[in-house]
Amino acid sequence: MDFSSAQKYLLSKNRSVQTFPVDPNVGVYKVCHKMFATLTSGVAFARINLKCDPELALELRAQYDAIQPGYQMNKKHWNTVIFDDSVPDEEIYDMIDHSYNLIVSNLPDAEREQLLKNA
Repeated sequence: MDFSSAQKYLLSKNRSVQTFPVDPNVGVYKVCHKMFATLTSGVAFARINLKCDPELALELRAQYDAIQPGYQMNKKHWNTVIFDDSVPDEEIYDMIDHSYNLIVSNLPDAEREQLLKNA
């Protein structure tokens, strides 16, 4: 996966917005004001931080060297994926979906219903 493909997919999620609150090389992706990803460029390999179920996070880290505990994030709930072509694109898309869905499932009921209604 490359930076542009990841960015395009992140922004395709319902009501996803991109901001750059700290660094112009680090995009923060939110749904309903809740972060579900960060995407970093300007390094040797682009990387993405994604929220993840803790048990699945450990499984993915064991399976792929390029999936590591979340860089500058809660290591239990976030993974960092380094875009070095060792993780299949489909796996990364699934991880993005998982992160987005975790955030949506924890939104207040009214906000989640409104989001899903406008999908």
